[in-house]
Amino acid sequence: MKLVAISIGAMLSLAQMGGESPMQMQPSNTNRSFQPIEQPLPVKVGVVLGGLTLVGAELWWFLGRKQQKQQATQSNGVQSVLVTVDGGYRPDRVVVNNGEPVRLSFHRLDSNSCLDEVLIPDFGISTRLPVGQTTTVEFTPTKVGDYTFTCGMRMFRGVIEVKAT
Repeated sequence: MKLVAISIGAMLSLAQMGGESPMQMQPSNTNRSFQPIEQPLPVKVGVVLGGLTLVGAELWWFLGRKQQKQQATQSNGVQSVLVTVDGGYRPDRVVVNNGEPVRLSFHRLDSNSCLDEVLIPDFGISTRLPVGQTTTVEFTPTKVGDYTFTCGMRMFRGVIEVKAT
């Protein structure tokens, strides 16, 4: 039934066009060309400066930001660091000693859904971070090196720097 209705509609359209198919139709005015629209110089300068500002901000965000580094504090044989989760991780570089237990406390302020979870794949950690609460993860590094922690979407990241004792 639908096919009949479509066929009838197509025939009526062809009849209205005088029997020409859409592929055979020619535009009515073939001498048209695009005309440039002149803009005042201040508008051109403003657009260029705005674009350069946005490019500069993006480069600073991804390449120029300095990491905030913090050495873990020792208490009762456990190394501890409080990481604030607010538009990223602060500090985003945590320094700990090899072979000693580590306690990272993530205090989440940002309700961005990307920051719902923290992943530390090298230590098998995947933990939910409720907004307005502090969530603690514990592990003991056994090798010196840098280990990445990220949000659930892997957009925000930080580093756990494990040093030899």
